[in-house]
Amino acid sequence: MFRSLTLPGALEIYQICLFPLDIMSSGDDQQSQALAKPTFSEVQASALVESVFGLKVFKIQPLPSYDDQNFHVCISRTKDTTDGPTEYVLKISNTKSSKTPDLIEVQSHIIMFLRAAGFPTASVCRTKGDNITSLMSVDSGSEIKNYLVRLLTYLPGRPIAEIPISPQLLYEIGRLAAKLDKTLEKFHHPKLSSLHRENFIWNLKNVPLLEKYLYALGQNRNREIVKQIIQLFKDEVMSKLSHFRECINHGDLNDHNILIESSKSAFGDAVYQVSGILDFDDMSYGYYAFELAITIMYMMIESKNPIQVGGHVLAGFESIIPLTTVERSALFLLVCSRFCQSLVMAAYSCQLHPENEEYLMITAKTGWKHLQQMFDMGQKTVEEIWFETAKSYKSGIPCD
Repeated sequence: MFRSLTLPGALEIYQICLFPLDIMSSGDDQQSQALAKPTFSEVQASALVESVFGLKVFKIQPLPSYDDQNFHVCISRTKDTTDGPTEYVLKISNTKSSKTPDLIEVQSHIIMFLRAAGFPTASVCRTKGDNITSLMSVDSGSEIKNYLVRLLTYLPGRPIAEIPISPQLLYEIGRLAAKLDKTLEKFHHPKLSSLHRENFIWNLKNVPLLEKYLYALGQNRNREIVKQIIQLFKDEVMSKLSHFRECINHGDLNDHNILIESSKSAFGDAVYQVSGILDFDDMSYGYYAFELAITIMYMMIESKNPIQVGGHVLAGFESIIPLTTVERSALFLLVCSRFCQSLVMAAYSCQLHPENEEYLMITAKTGWKHLQQMFDMGQKTVEEIWFETAKSYKSGIPCD
């Protein structure tokens, strides 16, 4: 079923011939991109876990994902696995990401580094060959496709999207984002340069690249707003980048990648704390201001008072890393730009993967409304709200 090859100083490679995937070769560029996402069945994924990681699968079910494939895996206890965890996440990278094994290796080592530093990240499981990734070479009959595979421990908790977010929790999320970036200043790896991802569409410095995807929006006001924001980014943000402080960004601290667990306070109220940080696949070199803007944008998504969110997250972030005047002056446009990235790429991805529309359009359900509101209110008005809210924390009486 699986045949293992190990190359000196490289990944172990598993070849699959008996489980062809439901894919076909196509010369059409859009179709080729659509096929980059893995389509392993639950049976195939179970066999993969057992063959590559040596774990007996008791139950497996797919998890939502953007362009990779994830499974929630429950394993059966054996005499060799009497201690350790029983729940895992199997991550199968798409064919494009699988061509950058150095990048995925660095991301995996960052997850382990952060866990050792006290952050609630997953543990990375090793294969039977003692590697942290394996390359699956799949013969579909017409072509061979390669997929990088990893197994991580399953983290407890609920996505922050599922709970009402208090100002205090927003403040803590801001602190978390800053502490994460600050901690990663101490991370070293011989392949760290792989995080310099030129033309990576999810890095905020590449907002102008959205122009080639605008057709996915059709002709409407949303498209006009995005075009104006891209132009403002070119005119007002690009020239400031050289004055921003560089760092490694998680790059996707969204409301589904932060898990929360609750406990009861002495007064019987629910107290929430972060129990998991997920999805390090969008990591790249960026700037402190990028991480903050991305976090603010995603925390706005489920909020009933979205414009108020930025001030609380900003206060938490600045309790660890105060922004410079130049970084602060760009924050409004950076948040608007992240909205544009998320909304434009969701519309584009829905054309590639219409079967995954429900997951892809999560942000769009409220995102367009929030972006329009920010755009109509204008930078000066929104900044006044954010900066006054953040300032209130220094006086010890935070605004609601």
